[in-house]
Amino acid sequence: MNVPETFETDRLRLRKPVIEDAEQIFVKYAQDPVVTQYLIWKPHKSIDETRDFMRRCINSWVDGSAYPWIIIRKADNQLLGMIELRINGYIADFGYVLAREYWRNGYTSEASKAVVDWALGQPEIYRVWAICNVENTGSARVMEKVGMQREGILRRRVMHPAFSAEPSDAYCYSIVK
Repeated sequence: MNVPETFETDRLRLRKPVIEDAEQIFVKYAQDPVVTQYLIWKPHKSIDETRDFMRRCINSWVDGSAYPWIIIRKADNQLLGMIELRINGYIADFGYVLAREYWRNGYTSEASKAVVDWALGQPEIYRVWAICNVENTGSARVMEKVGMQREGILRRRVMHPAFSAEPSDAYCYSIVK
């Protein structure tokens, strides 16, 4: 499958990450406990931790384990966050993060729609899904805005180490063709 290195939407450009993105990611959101509350990793304590994360992102394109993109606002070239797609046979799942200062502007929905639409346009992919903590109403709303339907609650499904030392319940959303 030929996964695009970039996407263009009305307001956004999604592109492959580079190591130089680490500083902005660290400053804008990787160390922010509010942003990372519902992520599967703890807030970064140093720029080196973010650089290590960026190396993983870059390497995942090489080994095909995941396809992360940096979300850039076209109007001013600002880095807003990231979105990542993982393909497993006929199923794809995705996740995203956005710096807090850019929340509630529709950027995550816009980026997600581009990635979900591309995935469902591939003949090999029949299902795109994602999960979010049941308390993360913003993320649930993003998935609903891109046409995904809530399938149910996955009990004790996801670890959010910045949120709790125990697994949390998660909503499961999907869209199929």
